[in-house]
Amino acid sequence: MTLNVLVTHAGKNGSTAEIAHWIAETLTANGLCAHTRPAALEGAPERYDAVVLGSALYAGRWHRQARRFAHRHARALAVQPLWLFSSGPLDTSAADRDLPPVRAVARLSAHLHARGHATFGGRLAPDAEGPIARMLLRHGRGGDFRDKQQIRAWARVIAGELITAHRAETIQPSAERTSWLSARTS
Repeated sequence: MTLNVLVTHAGKNGSTAEIAHWIAETLTANGLCAHTRPAALEGAPERYDAVVLGSALYAGRWHRQARRFAHRHARALAVQPLWLFSSGPLDTSAADRDLPPVRAVARLSAHLHARGHATFGGRLAPDAEGPIARMLLRHGRGGDFRDKQQIRAWARVIAGELITAHRAETIQPSAERTSWLSARTS
């Protein structure tokens, strides 16, 4: 049986969606069946065996659609394997060292019992819209700071954890078989 993983994302300009696609490609290349969906459109995370939820950071906060998705589906997300990622620093800090999640995401991670969180560099394209984006571009803060190798390595860790856990579940004998074996060897 193939494990189905939802990789859902929220952001304004497509950078976080692209990260989600890289994660999904890596999960699929490692034997899982990954589905990428915008958080605003996805309505049933319980249909999947695991979830990866990511969002762009704006002024230290996740995008509203990612927060809504997490709160709307908190009950389902809290009982299934879940990983979170943030995208946003417009410098090399995320590639240089592990950055902890921002405070609200750290609380969300604890509340949902997430198995992990990663912060990846962001991207601010020259054609990005909005007053803050234009101000950042005027101050030379544009560019692509995403590290595709770092993102793919993180996704391989997730794939390894899911495959190992799945194998342990399928190899472990059922309670009925264990009691039958115990009775036969006694």
